[in-house]
Amino acid sequence: MRHTTTIIIGAGQAGLAMSHCLTEQNIDHVVLERGQVANSWRTERWDSLRLLSPNWQSRLPGYTYQGSDPDGFRTLDETIQFFDGYSSQINAPIETETGVLGVEPYGDDYLVRTTQGDWLCRSVVIATGCMSTPNIPAFARDLTSDIRTLSSKAYRNPEQIEEGGVLVVGPSASGIQIAQELQSAGRNVTLSVGEHVRLPRTYRGLDILKLMDLAGVFDHTIHDVDDLNRVRRLPSMQLIGSPTRDTISLNSLQTSGVEIVGRSMGARDNCVQLSGSLSNVCQLADLKMNRLLRTLDGWIDQSDVREICLEAYDLAPTRMPETPCLSLDLKDRGIKTIIWATGFRPDYSWLNVPVLDGRGRLRHDGGIVSAPGLYAMGLSFMRKRKSNFIDGVADDARALSLHLNAYLSAAAAQAA
Repeated sequence: MRHTTTIIIGAGQAGLAMSHCLTEQNIDHVVLERGQVANSWRTERWDSLRLLSPNWQSRLPGYTYQGSDPDGFRTLDETIQFFDGYSSQINAPIETETGVLGVEPYGDDYLVRTTQGDWLCRSVVIATGCMSTPNIPAFARDLTSDIRTLSSKAYRNPEQIEEGGVLVVGPSASGIQIAQELQSAGRNVTLSVGEHVRLPRTYRGLDILKLMDLAGVFDHTIHDVDDLNRVRRLPSMQLIGSPTRDTISLNSLQTSGVEIVGRSMGARDNCVQLSGSLSNVCQLADLKMNRLLRTLDGWIDQSDVREICLEAYDLAPTRMPETPCLSLDLKDRGIKTIIWATGFRPDYSWLNVPVLDGRGRLRHDGGIVSAPGLYAMGLSFMRKRKSNFIDGVADDARALSLHLNAYLSAAAAQAA
């Protein structure tokens, strides 16, 4: 059995950022990674993916973008190279190809069982992210076996999908990008639409994320919102990172030939039942977008960027089909594949510590989990609105490393 003070589980942006901050605190630690650095980026993304956040927004502790295109959007390969470079620069103590089998209390310590042997440590940081297990609805099993289904996590490119129509379920960042790519490849695509966050790529001449960053929107803390659980469940923004800075929306998808229908509610054999609330869902997304844009207008009018911004304007409302569709007969429509872009749920089946709520989520206060010496990183709105962004893990890692250091010092003093 090997020993260290702290084990970090996961070598993505959250785990690497925490490693850097623990090194600054002189805390002995090891990062355990089931594959290679940035493993989920290497193995669980589609081929053409680009980051939806601009290059300048990849700010990790002690490491930022140094290229000549700060307003561009990294490809998947460039993103992996970015994390490899960060790992090398901070000389993170990573044990790759080491899957965690279990974590359990061991006296005042934690026993971490892995595929490469056991570790004993005083504290554990869970940095496995919030995209571990596809959240595929239970009714998917009621479809006939001749309908191929896969998650957005398993999707790679159009060549992977057999000929015929495709139903993409989910209108957030992954769903709309996959729908656009498949439609551009000549497929007949239907997009099933539930709750979503509509945003323009640019507004008043500036990137929308730049405006939100300057206006402090991403720095909103857990104390600035009325319903934290609701905010943490919000879907990802409808944005795409492209060299031409295109806005992707339900309108642009419909213009390209994608048919939009309501939320998928159930299935039986070759038929998918749909909600009749498509119009209400889209109107609500438009309302929330316009509310944010008016907030940004107010900020712009009081700031120095007013001089370089265009005049305020309204975006066209989401276009609705003339007749709502309440069911899809997949066979009649020639749909042979369903791609579930319906989000993810956590999988802590390996965590043998009583810190999960009834939905299997970690009970925590800003990443301080409800068990001594146990921490989390990279969760949605964990401490700030940007917590699960590449750009957000730095602030969280600094705050939690300070708390962890204080915890270790108090434990050492008590033992003495």
